[in-house]
Amino acid sequence: MNEHTVFQALPSLTAITEEMVNWLASYGADPEGGVTRLLYSPSWVQAQHALEQKMKDTGLHVFYDDVGNLFGRLEASGQSTGSIVTGSHVDTVKCGGKYDGAYGIIAGLIALQYLKETYGPPKRHLEVVSLCEEEGSRFPLTYWGSTNITGKASYQQIEQLKDTEGTSFTKAMQEAGFGQGSHGIGKRDDIQAFIELHVEQGGILEYENKSIGIVQQIVGQKRYTIELTGEANHAGTTPMRWRKDALRGASEMIHYLMESADETGAPLVATVGQLAVEPNISNVIPNKVTFSIDVRHPSGIMLDQFALQFTEMFKQIADQRKLHMIIDKRLDAAPIEMDARLTKQWEEICQNQGMAYKYMASGAGHDSQVFASFCPTTLIFTPSHRGISHSPLEYTATEDLAAGVSVLIEMLYKLGYEKEML
Repeated sequence: MNEHTVFQALPSLTAITEEMVNWLASYGADPEGGVTRLLYSPSWVQAQHALEQKMKDTGLHVFYDDVGNLFGRLEASGQSTGSIVTGSHVDTVKCGGKYDGAYGIIAGLIALQYLKETYGPPKRHLEVVSLCEEEGSRFPLTYWGSTNITGKASYQQIEQLKDTEGTSFTKAMQEAGFGQGSHGIGKRDDIQAFIELHVEQGGILEYENKSIGIVQQIVGQKRYTIELTGEANHAGTTPMRWRKDALRGASEMIHYLMESADETGAPLVATVGQLAVEPNISNVIPNKVTFSIDVRHPSGIMLDQFALQFTEMFKQIADQRKLHMIIDKRLDAAPIEMDARLTKQWEEICQNQGMAYKYMASGAGHDSQVFASFCPTTLIFTPSHRGISHSPLEYTATEDLAAGVSVLIEMLYKLGYEKEML
């Protein structure tokens, strides 16, 4: 493969990539703005069926698995022992952006079409996958698509799950045409590598004027729910020194958390995104406060140390304010490393094509973190304007979209057509 062939074809890639992103966004276009394509909803079904037809029109072998992951395979010229898979998730948050997840699917489809038309059948199967779910926007469960492919999910997980309308997970899946045994494909055992191309969902690449972000690791995350219980009392007649004010204790904890995060510095981030106050009356001292904490860092050791630090201080504040505290750790996900060989290959490809790139960590979770312990996995980013995501304002410039497709094509060529795997 001429290392500059794809790069020189960028103008045509630019047009087709933007066109197809807009095409897919029409399935689930929300009157309130953006795209709403929740798992197993009518718009989700329509999008998967439309992608299915696109894959067939491209000449790919198309199939679903039992939970609704959609695969389009460019089959090898001879007997192949496995598949190289690229893609991302088709579901969205409510009123989400048109690039999140969808771009990775579109890029994979364009890449396979280009390779098929230019080089014919590969030596190894190449597949694009439209993963059924990643966001957890309809049901309280994430990565349903990738965890089924890798065998990490179970149907027992979903037995009691319902959406906000009261529809059960199982019923929604069956009405969409899927369920255990429905297509005869569950866990895959033939995937040799997984490649995910995604918009950054942050502003680093745009700020540093880079076209490609090569992800070395996905950050670890810890999420907590903190519940503080004090005593409700009259706002005018209760002296300050006698109060058991749950909100005062919570505010001191939150202030400490944020100050500590500032002192620790990047790349650690800490967020309090939910806060509930009871009884939430202007002239009553709050007797109960519940708030969330989300902390992230690419180093598991640093993350553990920070969490130990703030939880110990929270205990001191609760004791000082005579509050009962419950700390519920809801998530404890270790950082995930991407495959070093594939990561290094991105650098060579970017240099070949004259792409400005940087190594970075992903501050958000992705399906790649599920695949990483299952097969060699790699994740790359293209810029997001102003870092906005999960919003109708989400935007990636067309030339950046095309740059991502261009490097993806070269990676798939190396993995699918060259004599030896990297």
